[in-house]
Formats: sequence, structure tokens, C-alpha cells
Amino acid sequence: MNAPVLTAQALQKTFGATRALAGVDLMVARGESVAIMGASGSGKTTLLHVLAGITAPDAGRVTFTTASGIALEVTGLGESERSRLRRESFGFVFQQGLLIPELTAIENVALALMINGTPRRPAEEHAAGWLAALGLAGMEQRRIGELSGGQAQRVAIARAQVTGAEVVFADEPTGALDSQTSSEVMDALLWSTTGQGRTLVVVTHDSSVAQRCSRVVHVRDGRIIPTEVAA
Repeated sequence: MNAPVLTAQALQKTFGATRALAGVDLMVARGESVAIMGASGSGKTTLLHVLAGITAPDAGRVTFTTASGIALEVTGLGESERSRLRRESFGFVFQQGLLIPELTAIENVALALMINGTPRRPAEEHAAGWLAALGLAGMEQRRIGELSGGQAQRVAIARAQVTGAEVVFADEPTGALDSQTSSEVMDALLWSTTGQGRTLVVVTHDSSVAQRCSRVVHVRDGRIIPTEVAA
């Protein structure tokens, strides 16, 4: 197994009377794809959000090790530092894409670079390259409402990858798609992440999606459970 890119230790998180994470330990290796599965309310999305630095745990820590070998304790960073980490090192793909409908496909992708200081022209040139690589050449000027669900998700994947993100977090990225389109989106997601030596962490309730990943982690009642128990 490759060296770890994400290491979670003893994560705990409570929302009111609900314990979302109850002492989770997890290691994600560089270049692997990990599917996190569990019933609604099991804690799987909370786990993804804590790993990605979106949500701070009540206890425990997450360490992100960069490609250059620098270990950063995500849970020890301030909000502005975690925001920068999410912009520069992490990419995100959500069920509904969370794209900006008023912008074109190329503008949605280029925006991720422009926020980090890249001028518009080179940002759009780089964005166009990713859109073409994901089968969207010729659709750069279409607004999101002019695209199919699968095409919109590929725009979201391009946006997640255009900054060179080392880890991509995907939360139910195929949840709103039919089975054929879901398979095509997973093809694009895996090609653009593990296919390029990057890492993918995906939350899903779909076993066919999970089976495409190199490892499946099952969560129940805020804990990771052995595969044989989950079956």
C-alpha cells in the first residue's frame, strides 16, 4: 500500500443528542479510491466533511500528508487555513454539483483557478483542457441548465480537478443519475483521480458505485465496522 495521504484518529462529533462519529480511525493511502457506505444517519457524510476540513470534530485529529511529504494537522488549522487547504489541495463533487447556473461550463471550472489568483485567460485555457478530457469539448459556453445531469457532473469533476487537487471528496456524486449515466460519471471520476495518481474518497449508498472503488469502508452508528459484519 502507498503512503497515507489522510490519517484520521479517534474522531468524535456530536450534533445535539446525536453522536455522528464515535471514535473513528481511518487511513487513506495516496492513489487509492475509498468508498464510504452506510445507512442514512450512520455518520458517513459527517466523516467525509471532517476528513475534508469542512467540519471540525469535537475530538480526534485528521492529518493530511502532501505529495512533498509535509504533514498538516487539518484539525489544528484555523478556518482561513482550512479554507485555503480546501481551495488548493482538495476537490469536491456533490450530488447536485453545486455549480453556478448563471455561468457557463468553462466559467464554472475556471472560477476555481481564478479564486486562487490565476488570470482569466490561462484559467479558461486550463479549464477547456479538462472539459475536453472529460468529453465536453464544444460545450464550454453552455450554461448548466443547458447540460444533461451527467454532463453537469462532469463539469463538477473538471472543477474539482482543475487546481491539481491531491484528494477529491465526492458526496453521492451519482445519486441523482440513472444507472447508465452513473457508470459514465464514475468512469470520468476514477480516470481523473486515481487514473492520474490522485486520491478519491466517495460517500455513496450505491453498491455498484462502491464496487468500482479499490476499498469499501462501512459506517454504522458513527463507527467503522468490519466488512464481514456489514454484509
